[in-house]
Amino acid sequence: MIMANMFRFSSIPFRQVQIDDPFWNERLRVNHEHSLPKQYDMCERTGRFDALKLQWKPGLPKRPHFFWDSDTAKWLEAACYACAVRPDPELRARIDRVAALFVGAQLTDGYLNAYFTVCDPERRWKNLKFNHELYCAGHIFEAAVAHHQLTGSEEFLQAACRFADYIDSVFGLGDGKLPGYCGHQEIELALVRLYRETGERRYLDLSAYFINQRGQRPLWFDIETQGIPRDFLPLDAPPSYLQAHVPVREQKEVVGHAVRAVYMYCAMADLARETGDDSLLQACETLWHDMESGKVYITGGIGSTWQGEAFTTPYDLPNERAYCETCASVALVFWAQRMLQHSGERKYADMIERALYNGALSGMSLDGRKFFYQNPLLSFGHHHRSDWFDCSCCPSNLSRLLGTLGEYLFSETARELRVHLHIGATARFTLGGRAEGTLRQQGDAPWGGNVRYDISVPSPLEFVIAVRVPDWAGAVKAVRVNGTPQPPEVRDGYLHLSRVWGEGDTVEVEFPMEAQRVISHPKLAGNAGQVALQRGPFVYCIEDHDFAGSVLEVSLPGGARLSESREALQPGGESFLVLEGRGVTAAPPEDGALYRPASASSQKEIAFKAIPYFAWDNRSPGAMRVWIPETGVA
Repeated sequence: MIMANMFRFSSIPFRQVQIDDPFWNERLRVNHEHSLPKQYDMCERTGRFDALKLQWKPGLPKRPHFFWDSDTAKWLEAACYACAVRPDPELRARIDRVAALFVGAQLTDGYLNAYFTVCDPERRWKNLKFNHELYCAGHIFEAAVAHHQLTGSEEFLQAACRFADYIDSVFGLGDGKLPGYCGHQEIELALVRLYRETGERRYLDLSAYFINQRGQRPLWFDIETQGIPRDFLPLDAPPSYLQAHVPVREQKEVVGHAVRAVYMYCAMADLARETGDDSLLQACETLWHDMESGKVYITGGIGSTWQGEAFTTPYDLPNERAYCETCASVALVFWAQRMLQHSGERKYADMIERALYNGALSGMSLDGRKFFYQNPLLSFGHHHRSDWFDCSCCPSNLSRLLGTLGEYLFSETARELRVHLHIGATARFTLGGRAEGTLRQQGDAPWGGNVRYDISVPSPLEFVIAVRVPDWAGAVKAVRVNGTPQPPEVRDGYLHLSRVWGEGDTVEVEFPMEAQRVISHPKLAGNAGQVALQRGPFVYCIEDHDFAGSVLEVSLPGGARLSESREALQPGGESFLVLEGRGVTAAPPEDGALYRPASASSQKEIAFKAIPYFAWDNRSPGAMRVWIPETGVA
């Protein structure tokens, strides 16, 4: 094991980063003012909050569900983050109410789960494979940590600790303990957070137990299901679906349910950081390579099949059948962030940006009141946003991510301040406790490639500012320090600026930014002969709303030039950069024939327009596509 220097960087916490960015200010406002209240109202209306009062009885409506506690806890956690960034008395009152409901629902032995306490007390810990008890516990732990950090109150945190202590007494390899683990990973990473907040080593050890026990022979789920009546099993699933087919260090491919998998990889990275277990980190790097080389969409979506919300085989990335759960892209951001702190490699920051601006952000409508669970890259016009879901994990998960957005921008060591995302913000850095200062980042991102940095330090200090050169830029156009041009020194995808920095120093960086046509690997057969459009961090799509006919008939001539303009997609709404040009559309046969000779086809020129993918399905309903057929040279 190698403890020292495994993780070079520490992320600057979101509470030390103040976002001030026109694009993201609006996303955060909508989340705070519309999305979180909508989620609260839906939890209220569906009985999720009332379930924690433990008053439900057979025959009453709104029977609790076994994963409702996780929905409530994720809302609470997200609301705590939003309130930390923007104090809000009304939201704070709701936060305190929900936290009190959790505390009041705890039993004297420490157990806390509304469904099993009221609806099915005899089945406590009887079906770990499917019943999400430990998963719900994990989200309660994360909510308790966020609540403690916001309020300073110990009550909910202590309740979480009593629950963790109880779980520790139940699970493990000792006499009389259950050698099991959860079918849906989450508690593993949550226990690490609880350890970091309390300093209680047993929580870290319990997390390590759940990770290390997974996949050991005999498989726990085989043992467990022997005693479960067949009519009680909601479904069956192979061990690989639950990432329990082999021990985690022996797993070489990302398989199974995408969210479960990536939550587990997050915990593995956390444990590697806290314990110095290099074998866990090496496993994460192997799994990352498998994912990025053939199992992730251009939008940062993962989980390519509706059957099990799961990974499949390399290059099996269908567009219309893409599952790409919003939670999966959110989880991918979580995992990439952890891996980024290990090496500082650009590829992890590139993935954070790709998933954040596309696969995750698409999960929320522009007004914050409707949501996507699945995020396909092709729709025939039947996939639309919903007010809510029976399984409502995605809305609050995206709100959790938005609430901690500042955490993904900057990392530091004692000698280096690293900039990952070009989002307008001011960060308070300490360089590992060496010195305090601030870095202000501003510019015209995400629509433009100009960024300016203003440095403030109490006294001259030597350190490195390393600015990510995004993969979509490919190069640095210009660099100026205090107005003086500098030759760009780029290493490992980051522009390195090393000097003694003083109060009032400035850096200006220009990145080239233009629309690009992107093609797939040849083995990704579903995209053959098609291109995707990308400009800066945004993947673009075309919608029926912008065409007289259907986008399913539209092609883009090879070499056709695209212009750029700003356009509000909704009346009175903010403007986004759209791509425009000339496309072609295939004329349907007059006789309606499904097939015909290629020589009988005809095309006509049409106006072409593409919008950022994350903003689709916010106007009139219709078809949408990301990958567009490319015809001969224009």
